[in-house]
Amino acid sequence: MCVIEPRDYTPVYHGVRSRAAGCSWSAYLVCKLFGTINMAKLKLIIFDCDGVMFDSIEANRNYYNHILAAFGHPKMDEEELQYVHVHHVFDSVRFIFRKYPEDYEKADLHRQTVDYTPYLKYMRIEPDLVEFLEYLRPTYRTAISTNRSTTMSGLLRIFKLDDYFEQVVTSMDVVNSKPHPEALYKILDNFQMKADEAIYIGDSHIDREHSASAGMRFIAFKNPSLDADYHVSSFMEINGLGIF
Repeated sequence: MCVIEPRDYTPVYHGVRSRAAGCSWSAYLVCKLFGTINMAKLKLIIFDCDGVMFDSIEANRNYYNHILAAFGHPKMDEEELQYVHVHHVFDSVRFIFRKYPEDYEKADLHRQTVDYTPYLKYMRIEPDLVEFLEYLRPTYRTAISTNRSTTMSGLLRIFKLDDYFEQVVTSMDVVNSKPHPEALYKILDNFQMKADEAIYIGDSHIDREHSASAGMRFIAFKNPSLDADYHVSSFMEINGLGIF
């Protein structure tokens, strides 16, 4: 059995020092493959939003198609839909207007005037999300790390989820959005915890890289193809993973 004890050095990701259990990143990967790591007791659950808390693909489809239509362009294709589903709004608008560079700046300005509220009716909350959040109370701390921007607070308010999360970090709160680990570091700093005391729930390769770059355990939600510590298809399955 391979066991990593705390060290005084930690790995660096894009100039930011990681907290992966206080060990070197190479040692972490070796022991993840061939052994075990002495992990601290789990204290903090961090959620992605789109594709995890909510099925938001139809909301994203309608929102971005509206922006394209405003400039007389056709609807997104499947590649574009999947892109905007996991990236923040700034990169998403740039991507869907990559074929129409003459309209990009105007489209980005237009995007800032579009009220997202009418598109919230297309959001579908995961049926057992609230049950799982109730299960976590009051033993575990909860937070969100998402590439959503200004729409996140309204979304939580409309679905009456505000009180379930102690911290919400969006792409507006960091210099570097996901997959960069800055948002996770911000959350860990707030709770004064280490990466091995937390776990991240996500559904995309962006989320997997986000958690891995911080040395944090990862639960893949409804995506069995992702490399992850655990895979689930519903929130209440997490209870049986043996991590609580």
